[in-house]
Amino acid sequence: MKRRVITLLAGALTASVILAGCSASKGLETEELTISNYKGVEIDKIDKPGEITDEDVDKDIETSLQMNATAEDVTDRAVESGDTVTMDFVGKIDGQEFEGGSATDYPLLIGSGSFINGFEDSVIGHNIGDTYDWQGAFPEDYKNTDYAGKDVVFTITVKSISRDVIPELTDEFVKSVSEKSKNVKEYKEEVKKKLKEKKEKDYGNGISQAAWQKVLDNTEIKKYPEDEVKEIADSLIDQYKSTAEYYEQEYEAFIQEQMGYSVDEFEKQVNDAAKASIKQSMVTKAIADKEKIKLSDDEYKKQLKQMASDYGYEDVDELKESAEEDDLKDIALNNMVKSWLAEHCVQVAASNGGKEK
Repeated sequence: MKRRVITLLAGALTASVILAGCSASKGLETEELTISNYKGVEIDKIDKPGEITDEDVDKDIETSLQMNATAEDVTDRAVESGDTVTMDFVGKIDGQEFEGGSATDYPLLIGSGSFINGFEDSVIGHNIGDTYDWQGAFPEDYKNTDYAGKDVVFTITVKSISRDVIPELTDEFVKSVSEKSKNVKEYKEEVKKKLKEKKEKDYGNGISQAAWQKVLDNTEIKKYPEDEVKEIADSLIDQYKSTAEYYEQEYEAFIQEQMGYSVDEFEKQVNDAAKASIKQSMVTKAIADKEKIKLSDDEYKKQLKQMASDYGYEDVDELKESAEEDDLKDIALNNMVKSWLAEHCVQVAASNGGKEK
């Protein structure tokens, strides 16, 4: 089942708008909104991307090596920091087991700091098959206030030990992770090119996002389409209700414990988020109409490929399966408007007050 794309541009666009005002104006007004300034909007100057260094390349490659590490079983020694230990543990407070304090076949990276202070250190030096008790205490600021500051005893059984083995940078490794490079030298050039392209893309995205945010700040919505606001808000709330059900919690308790809000406070934020989403759609449509920015079939295909890449989908077909086409077209048009704003904005350098298009 397709889900609605509501985090960026949700719901259908509002009814067609009637543009008014002088064509030379830097702002525009419709029956639904007023934008005081959008053409030539000023943003803080964004530094152009610097050169990619050998150190940048080496860091990226090291990350790739670590991501391709393989787990190797350890059977001839005790636990050391950096090992992953599969364990059973049972936690007790005042002699009684407590919710969330026990697990079976739990994989724990020793040194990750994911358990309370002292727990992971206690595992170091133990061998496979060892069972022991460790006594500690929850921190005073522990997120679950029922356990904060209380003494706890864990009975821990070490079941297996493994260690990540990081591969070496060789021609064989390069062939396993790259479709283009056949040796280390070519791979380093490939990584350098990729990092350069990413920096340039981030630079362009920074300009377009800054210009877009300034335009949103310059926009006043005269009247929101209440039916659309309710549709988006209800959809968001339903997602949280489904999540609460998945974790076998009541919706109200889930919101209070996981989000830290009362239901009324949370749903007010959801309503504000729905309005913010609709505002983006309204602004996008108004500027696109005024500047005659059209989403042609070819441009739509181009945008879909970029979105699939940006959002981590395998291909365009997978992207289409996950979202409604109207929402994808809204996002595509929004991307085009952002690009137009970036091309027409003025970057203002804070140091000397100079301006740069």
